[in-house]
Amino acid sequence: MAANAPDPRRWKALALICSAFFMTVLDVAIVNVALPTIKTSLHFSQPNLQWVITAYSLTFGGFLLLGGRIGDLLGRRRIFMIGTGLFTLASLTCGLSQNEGMLIVARGVQGLGAALISPAVLAIISTTFEEGAERNKALGVSGAVAGSGAAFGVLLGGVLTKYLGWEWIFFVNVPVGAIVLLLTTRFVRESHADVEHRRYDAAGAVTITASLIILVYAISRAPFVGWASARTIGLLAVSVVLGAAFIWLETNVKAPLLRLGIFRLRTLTGANIVGFLLAGSLFAMFFLLTFYLQQVQHYSALQTGVAFLATAGTVVVVAGIAQALVTRVGVKPILATGLLLLTISQFRYTHLPVHGHYVSDLMPWFFIAGIGLAFSFIPVTIAALAGVATHEAGLASGLINTSQQVGGAIGVAVASTVYTSHLKTLFKAGDQQPLAQTGGFQWAFYVTTVIAAVGVIAALLLIRQRDIPEGTEAVVPA
Repeated sequence: MAANAPDPRRWKALALICSAFFMTVLDVAIVNVALPTIKTSLHFSQPNLQWVITAYSLTFGGFLLLGGRIGDLLGRRRIFMIGTGLFTLASLTCGLSQNEGMLIVARGVQGLGAALISPAVLAIISTTFEEGAERNKALGVSGAVAGSGAAFGVLLGGVLTKYLGWEWIFFVNVPVGAIVLLLTTRFVRESHADVEHRRYDAAGAVTITASLIILVYAISRAPFVGWASARTIGLLAVSVVLGAAFIWLETNVKAPLLRLGIFRLRTLTGANIVGFLLAGSLFAMFFLLTFYLQQVQHYSALQTGVAFLATAGTVVVVAGIAQALVTRVGVKPILATGLLLLTISQFRYTHLPVHGHYVSDLMPWFFIAGIGLAFSFIPVTIAALAGVATHEAGLASGLINTSQQVGGAIGVAVASTVYTSHLKTLFKAGDQQPLAQTGGFQWAFYVTTVIAAVGVIAALLLIRQRDIPEGTEAVVPA
C-alpha cells in the first residue's frame, strides 16, 4: 500500500513507469507501417501477416488480468520490473527473427511482458497518488501517453524502417528497457494489496486467452475456408466453450482472476465497453489506412509515417486541452465528443478514392481523428478507475487494458476479414487491383464506423458522471 505521506519521488517515478508504458502502447502500432517490408523480408504469407499485430494484442490482453493480480499480491514494482525485462528480451528476439514463426512467437512473448507492465503502471499510479486532482494529473499523463503512443507508433515505424531497417522498430525498445530497469528501484516505491491469501487463477488466464486466440483465428481464416464451413463453425464453438469455462471458473474458484462483482460498478463497466469499442475502431483504422497508403497510393514506409504526423501531433497538442476540459465539463461529455469525432473520421474513410490526394482526402480527417483520440483515451482511463478500492487497483487497471487490447485484436481481425472478403468478390467481378483494394478498404471502414458509433452510444448510456468523485478529473500537471 502507499505510505501516508506523499512520495517525494512520485513525479520522477511517473516519468519512469510511463516510459515503459509508452513502449507497450507503441508496439501495438509501430509494426503497421513496416508490415509490407516484413512480409517481403521474412517471406510472410498474406493470411499470417496480421498475426504480427494480433499475437501481441492477444497475449497482451489475455494475460493482463493475471498480470494485475500477480502485481497486487507479489508487489507492483517487482512485477513491473519482471515485465520490463521480459518485454526487452522479446523485443531483441523480434528484431533478430529469421522467419515468420519466430517473429510471431516473439511478438506473443512481448505481449506477455506488456501484460505485466501495463496493469502495474496504473496500479502504481493509483497507490502512489492520492485519489483526487493529483492522482488524475498522473492518470491524465498516462492517458496522454496511451493516445500519443498509438499515434506516434506509425510515424516512428516509418522513420526506422526507412533509415535503419524494420528490425529497429523492435531494437529501439532495448536501451529504453535497460534504463528503466536500472532506475526503477531508485524511484519507484513497492506496494502490495492487503489480502489474506496469495492464490493465482492461472487456469482462468489460459482459458480466456485460448478462447480469444481461437476466436480471432476463426475470424481471420473464414474468408479462405468459408464462414459456413465445419472448420469455422467448430473453431467458433470451441472459443465459446472456453469462454463459458472461463466464466464458470471465475464464479467457482476461491481466488478468481476476475471478480465478476466488480461489474456492479456501472461506470467501470461502461468504461470497459467503451474502451473495447474505441480500441477496436482505432487499431483497425491504423491497420487499414497503412495498407491503403502503401498498396493503393504507393507511399513508402517513411511517407506513410510522415502522413500520420497530422494525427500524432494533434494528439500531443490536444491532450492538455482535453485534460482541462475534463476538469471543467466532466468525463462523460468529453468522452462522447471524442468518440463522435472518431466516428466522423471513420465514416469519411468509407469514401476514400483510388487516386486520392493527401491534403484534401486524408489530412483533415487525420486531424479530426487526433482530436478524437485525445478526447477519448484520457476520460475513459479515469472512468475505468473511479471508485475502485485500493486493493483492486491492479484488477481495474488490468481490466481496462484487457478491454482495449482484446477490442483492438478483434477489430483488426474483423476489418481485415471484411476487406479480404470484399476484395475477393470484386476480383471475381473483374475489377482491377487498385479499384478492388479501395472497395475492400471502403467496406472495412463502414464496419469501423459502426464500431465507433456504438462507442458513442455506450458512453452516453453507461457512463454516469456522478459515479466519478468531484475533483478527480484530470488536469494538466505543472
